[in-house]
Amino acid sequence: MRRHRTAAGVLLTVGALFTGGLMNAASAAAAPSDTSRTPSAETRTVPLAEQRASRTFWTPERMRGAEPLDLHLTPRAAKSLKAPDSSGRTPTAVPATPAAFPQAGGPWTGDGAVVATSGRVFFTFQGRTASCSGNAVTSQNASTVITAGHCVKYQGSWHTNWVFVPAYNNGNAPYGQWTATSTLTTPQWEASEDINHDIGAAVVAPLNGKKLTSVVGAQGIQFNGGYNKRMYAFGFPAASPYDGSKLIYCSGNSSKDFLFSQDHSLACNMTGGSSGGPWFTGFDEATGTGLQVSVNSFGYTFLPNRMFGPYFGDVAKALYDKAQAS
Repeated sequence: MRRHRTAAGVLLTVGALFTGGLMNAASAAAAPSDTSRTPSAETRTVPLAEQRASRTFWTPERMRGAEPLDLHLTPRAAKSLKAPDSSGRTPTAVPATPAAFPQAGGPWTGDGAVVATSGRVFFTFQGRTASCSGNAVTSQNASTVITAGHCVKYQGSWHTNWVFVPAYNNGNAPYGQWTATSTLTTPQWEASEDINHDIGAAVVAPLNGKKLTSVVGAQGIQFNGGYNKRMYAFGFPAASPYDGSKLIYCSGNSSKDFLFSQDHSLACNMTGGSSGGPWFTGFDEATGTGLQVSVNSFGYTFLPNRMFGPYFGDVAKALYDKAQAS
């Protein structure tokens, strides 16, 4: 049974798996800024025993059964989060033959690097199996995945059994399952689940003696690139009308959120499970490459079929730099 919480002010809902904490209006309206006086990132080092267990935990059946959950939030001041409920947006039907640009949501039928660099993220949260999306990026350690903050930590708890499955296809892992050795998020997300900084990363262990990006390739990443860009967003939504079995994308001219956050905004009907999927600027449809500038993060309940993603500024760069140096 679906339950709807009511509260004074505007309600938000995740455009993907989970999303940010109950943010107050002041923190939501504040522009992303340099936080050089704070830690560059909060990090969880994954114990070796957990890494070993994760390699066998995610069977095809568990991956197919991992559930995305939506969360309703108020942007007004609050000190604690309520338990997630199952209500969510009702997206429009998936077009049978989507145009490449613009596109409000449909299967990616092209080829190129994005097919291999994008993947599903699986983890355990409060005893439940759950999913998000992620993307492999260029990095010094050749092992860095960028995702959303709530895809690594939520309600004060770091997720466990965290794996990245690039090019996921209906329970199949053509490039294998890549187990996290550490997961990271921004200090702002760790402290108060500030939606403006809903950004996460993972460093994954080598698989069969090879590092991640030597196997699947990598996308470039850009910081402080500005707003109002031509964007392509990708992810693996698993809530209706999607089922998490294939890569979905949206494309269009993005804008800046004019409501409560400093995020990018894009017409997009992706649902739960797409959180953490990459947003690209300068995307080349022929090669499937671009510069990652955001991730799928959240949506407003009263504004369906629109996705929002955090601005990659100095805070995001500090997170990325710490991850790639791990």
